[in-house]
Amino acid sequence: MEPGSGAGPGSGPWAATACVVTGASRGFGRSLARLLAPQLGPGSVLLLLARSAEALAELAAELRAGSATGSATGSATGSAGLRVQCVAADLGCEEGLRTAGAALRKLLQDASFGRLLLVNNAGSLGDVSKSFLDLTDLEEINTYFSFNISSALCLTSTALRAFGARPGCSRTVVNISSLCAREPFRSWALYCAGKAARDMLFQVLALEEPGVRVLNYAPGPLDTDMQLLARTKTGDPGMRQHFQRLQENGQLIESSVSAQKLLQLLQEDSFPSGAHVDFYDI
Repeated sequence: MEPGSGAGPGSGPWAATACVVTGASRGFGRSLARLLAPQLGPGSVLLLLARSAEALAELAAELRAGSATGSATGSATGSAGLRVQCVAADLGCEEGLRTAGAALRKLLQDASFGRLLLVNNAGSLGDVSKSFLDLTDLEEINTYFSFNISSALCLTSTALRAFGARPGCSRTVVNISSLCAREPFRSWALYCAGKAARDMLFQVLALEEPGVRVLNYAPGPLDTDMQLLARTKTGDPGMRQHFQRLQENGQLIESSVSAQKLLQLLQEDSFPSGAHVDFYDI
């Protein structure tokens, strides 16, 4: 597939854009939402999805205040009166997924939107204290894959069907991926399998829907709660020490720095659809 022809979001303010970010209440998702808010122009809506209603409300208040002053992230391009919607839902259960899907359908039925940007960021590490041979509980395994794979598939298909193929409109779907989609890590069987599956799902989407721009973005080793779990709970001693060294040597990446690189990719819109792009590739 060829790189984008410039029909995507672009570098200027994105007018009439429906922007959806899952896992938006903390970490990378929160940092990305802060950067996306001032990028959204008139007629746009930023829909934030996560489990914590309180954390979402705090972020939404911050973003609305920033849009009123044009300084949500220190940028002067913020959209005055930015519309921010919050949906508190656990994407790992059927009820939460139904809630999120209904919110997407309600939002995206609005024919005034000319752009759709969906960022599938929500995900979990799983119990990394366990080796492959420890993974014998079917309910645990199915619960992990339901949240980390199935929910992203369902939300993306729901959003794209609701938005439809509108003439002259752009649709971009981002999957927050990982090096673990490409390389095996000891004690991380579930996480690696989940990330690899998600990458392939979105590569298939890129093949089937050439009118949709699809990106698998690996944000690098982020300085988040997930990394704290990695260096304290990983069962394999060598892997645990590896993550500890990353932290000790200052090699972890601030979420805001990696989110800025993703925003740059979206603005330039030149990646081949379906590509896996790593933070260190840019």
